[in-house]
Amino acid sequence: MWWSEQPIWTASLRARLRAFGSEPEGSRSSVPLWLALAFSLSGCNEIRPLYGPIGTGAPLAAELQAVEVAPIPDRAGHYVRNELIFAFNGTGSQVAPRYRLLVELKERVQTPILDTVTGRATSATIIIDAAYRLISIADEKIITQGVAFGVASYDRFSNRLANVRAARDGEIRDAKVIADQIRTRVATVLAK
Repeated sequence: MWWSEQPIWTASLRARLRAFGSEPEGSRSSVPLWLALAFSLSGCNEIRPLYGPIGTGAPLAAELQAVEVAPIPDRAGHYVRNELIFAFNGTGSQVAPRYRLLVELKERVQTPILDTVTGRATSATIIIDAAYRLISIADEKIITQGVAFGVASYDRFSNRLANVRAARDGEIRDAKVIADQIRTRVATVLAK
């Protein structure tokens, strides 16, 4: 047997291995079979870096810089748009847009915890759903679409200004999460 040279193995461990079929019976013929299976499955998907060159030979970063983010209404929309502009083109270079990203936000606030004495909420959760569509400017064709979301919680206090600032910080955190999700999904589609 293949473990007979190794004194560490005990008889009970050998019996368990035989029960699970891990021990090759008298030969090592199953090892090449497993290796052949592993090598054949390794070619199922092409593995390449996400931000490497794409089919046209240009780097993906140059393709992402050509995404124009349309204006998004409201304060949360302002935060999401700024994060998306920075995520797609953090260099600030002017590139002729080839794609337009349209985003629609739905924001809601939930107060899951209430103080039993005062009846006021002691925490709040801001949930933002962002429905997005990436459109090719040349032919107005939808390249990809989907929904990204962000969830941020914050504590509420008796000070009204502290609550307003905490809510804005929650919106900013949601905006960063949403922008990261959308950028990753768009980059995955454009990399193909």
